Amino acid sequence: MLIGEYEHSLDVKGRLIMPSKLRQDIGEKFIITKGLDGCLFVFSQNEWLNFETKLKSLPLSDKNARNFVRFFLSGATECEIDKQGRFLIPSNLRESAHLTKDAMIVGVGTRLEIWDKEIWKKCDEEISADEIAENMTMLGI
Repeated sequence: MLIGEYEHSLDVKGRLIMPSKLRQDIGEKFIITKGLDGCLFVFSQNEWLNFETKLKSLPLSDKNARNFVRFFLSGATECEIDKQGRFLIPSNLRESAHLTKDAMIVGVGTRLEIWDKEIWKKCDEEISADEIAENMTMLGI
């Protein structure tokens, strides 16, 4: 399971270290794409296939569904971890997530999220567990 928070810095080429604790679960090759809330999503090959299957099932006749599919697939790219444990984040994805120097890799179960450190700090501070918990009953939690 992909869990935890890890802070790393991007090098001048836009490479980021994949924490060793996450490498086994994410795999040597994985998919990275634009995410929601201003971050990037990182999926293992298997999780990407599951996600892609769900995207393919959305109706082509629905404009919101088409835009949703475009959003995730247009920026998606396969990444590979090098011998030093780094992977290259393409420039278009770095720009999308406002990544410049310091980044946070956050495990959220079935995927990782990559955030600019300062944006993550703001987002994390705004999360109210009590407020969220009150709304989880409709999801069966």
